Amino acid sequence: MSIRTFDLIINNKKVRSRSSKTFTSSNPCTGKPIAELALGDREDAELAAAAASNAFKSGVWSEMEVDERSAYLHHVADLMEERIEELSSWEAMDSGKPLSACRTIDIPLSVRAFRFHADLIKSIRGQVINIPGKDKFDYVTYEPYGVVACIAPWNYPLHLLTRSIGPALAAGNTVVCKASSDTPVTSQILGEIFMDAGVPAGVYNAVLGPGGEVGEALVASDHVDLVALTGSETVGRRLIEASSKAKRMKKVLLELGGKSASIVESDCDFQGALNGVALGFCMNQGEVCSATSRMLLSREIYDEFMEALIDKVGQIRIGDSLDERTQMGALINQKQVQSVQEHVDRAIEQGARLRCGGAPLTEAPFDTGSFYPPTILDEVTPEMDVFHDEVFGPVLAVTRYDSLVEAIELANGTSYGLGAAIFSEDPRKLYWTARRLDAGTVWLNTSSMSNIESPFGGNKNSGIGREDGVEGLMEYLKVKNNIMYVGDTYFDLFAE
Repeated sequence: MSIRTFDLIINNKKVRSRSSKTFTSSNPCTGKPIAELALGDREDAELAAAAASNAFKSGVWSEMEVDERSAYLHHVADLMEERIEELSSWEAMDSGKPLSACRTIDIPLSVRAFRFHADLIKSIRGQVINIPGKDKFDYVTYEPYGVVACIAPWNYPLHLLTRSIGPALAAGNTVVCKASSDTPVTSQILGEIFMDAGVPAGVYNAVLGPGGEVGEALVASDHVDLVALTGSETVGRRLIEASSKAKRMKKVLLELGGKSASIVESDCDFQGALNGVALGFCMNQGEVCSATSRMLLSREIYDEFMEALIDKVGQIRIGDSLDERTQMGALINQKQVQSVQEHVDRAIEQGARLRCGGAPLTEAPFDTGSFYPPTILDEVTPEMDVFHDEVFGPVLAVTRYDSLVEAIELANGTSYGLGAAIFSEDPRKLYWTARRLDAGTVWLNTSSMSNIESPFGGNKNSGIGREDGVEGLMEYLKVKNNIMYVGDTYFDLFAE
């Protein structure tokens, strides 16, 4: 395969970076380079933000009739569907995840983000406020912020980018996108699609480069009005700090990390819970912010369930991302493999027991990639780091419990609050438990699922605000209260 080159996308033009520097993206499964891309810097970020700002102020997008704006977004979705195999292949090669997952989950969700929000924006209405007196008319309108900087991670490169730009654009904002340098390709292909769709210049811009340079430049830019980040808690804290130092304050929308727990009750559907737990920590190689990477397991079924789970994850087919048979691909890079290994080693040092996995796969055919097998640690206690820290790999920390009250306390016992799951065949127990779990999403007899139609986000250190659903769209609209005096005689406060 020949290496393809990609430029920055600014004002509907493919442009080289101002420095003319480039960087290479490689396939995590093979270690081989697949693309050479323009490496942007602060100057490029500011140029993109200025282009987006000029487009917004011109009204070419923000003042466009909503039906026409919606039609553009549907056209983008149509063109994405025509190129779904291309997008899926690039996503698989860039991220190391199975092609089958890209084709059936990642790219279809990216397409749906445009369709859903393009339709939803048509239903957004202002409101009239009933206030005392007959001489005033009070009404509320919803308006776009302006320029939205969308900073996306590498675990779901296109999906987590489009779930931000979909509502941002539907609401009438313009965008500057910064994909992760580890998975940069599909954001630039999406820029080509926007140009092919005839979307006005400056509406979609995409600049690649280090987060500490390009990302922080966007946060600091006077042209940017809202920053939407999906990333780690550490990066989120840096973004909030940088935003506070910017000349002009702006809204910050954050979806950060998690350490979600699955509570497995003794009255669960055994096979259903088994499937859900395996999905929860192995899906996407465990590189999922909402991964249920802790299992709280009832003492009554502990030994039987553990043996069955170890057997199940041992049968997962690990391999090259482009192999149609692959169920689990490679981690994003060797740095992530090392990070996962350090978490596992520290857990064992602190007293956890290794039940399976626990070391990178280095023998052929895995010797050229960044592969790590499903790993289960049990006898984990709340005092251990692995109970609290996000690993971002296929590692499950298991803790046994005696009562449901204890399990809920353990589930809530971290600084995160992104997701939580409960497996039981008692509907009253499911409802009772969901009410008490401190999480943005609670899964009842399932795990790690999300829908464009439903709000997604976290509590505590897992983030600020929500993506998806009506709530997600409203994050990209600012609220304006309008008060009109309609009385016959104007009031004079200072009349004699």
